[in-house]
Amino acid sequence: MNYTDLDVWKYSRELVKLVYLLTKSYPNEELYGLSNQIRRCVVSVPSNIAEGIGRQSNKETIHFLYIAKGSLQEVETQLYLSFDLEYISEKELKSILEKVISSKKLLNGFINYYKKL
Repeated sequence: MNYTDLDVWKYSRELVKLVYLLTKSYPNEELYGLSNQIRRCVVSVPSNIAEGIGRQSNKETIHFLYIAKGSLQEVETQLYLSFDLEYISEKELKSILEKVISSKKLLNGFINYYKKL
């Protein structure tokens, strides 16, 4: 299985792009703060999916998929914090949270698939 063919990986790449575009408007003082943190977390999602697929066993794969899921949870939290700090609007928050929720659903389905193998 090639991870680049997986919808869950492709969708998480789209989320990376959206987060990077969104965080471009954050204040300069957040360059090494929240914007950096949220970017690192969102990048870890497709990275951990790819690493998991490259592992030798289903158990290892599932472990990395759960790490990706945890990173999505972090991204979600950081988006709420961004809203609380008024770096993003409610409309922007709702829009990107829809993408995060869709990513979580895809990832949960993929985890469940791997558990059955």
